[in-house]
Amino acid sequence: MELTTCARPYAKAAFEYARDASRLSEWSDMLSLCASVTAYQKVIEMLGNPQLSGAQQAETIIGLCQGDGSLDQPFENYLRVLSEHRRLKLLPEIAVLYARLRAEEERSQQVQVTSAYPLSQEQQDKLAEKMAARLGRSVHLVTEIDSSILGGVIVKAGDLVIDGSLRARLSKLADAMIS
Repeated sequence: MELTTCARPYAKAAFEYARDASRLSEWSDMLSLCASVTAYQKVIEMLGNPQLSGAQQAETIIGLCQGDGSLDQPFENYLRVLSEHRRLKLLPEIAVLYARLRAEEERSQQVQVTSAYPLSQEQQDKLAEKMAARLGRSVHLVTEIDSSILGGVIVKAGDLVIDGSLRARLSKLADAMIS
């Protein structure tokens, strides 16, 4: 069964609880923390160990994440439910699905912007404004530098990709010249 299919009901349950408790941000942070912990090779091996009970796995994850006191009791209980069903390894996918549900609820979207050179604050503000108008929601820009695109920008927002890079334009020109 696909990971997304398995993770969806758990993400939805976490989202509904967090929304009803007005703790969307806190649960987002806790899910991200636990998802990042489960990405470590030793933790992956531990989660795959059939000799450890689900409760032992949950307590291990809670112990690893609790170092700074960032997990609350309802979230720990959520992890225990995941462990009972042997679903702790789904935490990265649950975190992604939760983030989508939260963005939809808050009418916001993360937009990935790749440019050849750093964008000025004015350029970022203008791009965010144009993307907010196009998407009909508030946007949060995440910028990345990739000198291989030569110039321009590549904008990714969910399924929407706008490739305004010089590399793409040169490629189109080369294809047109060959045809």
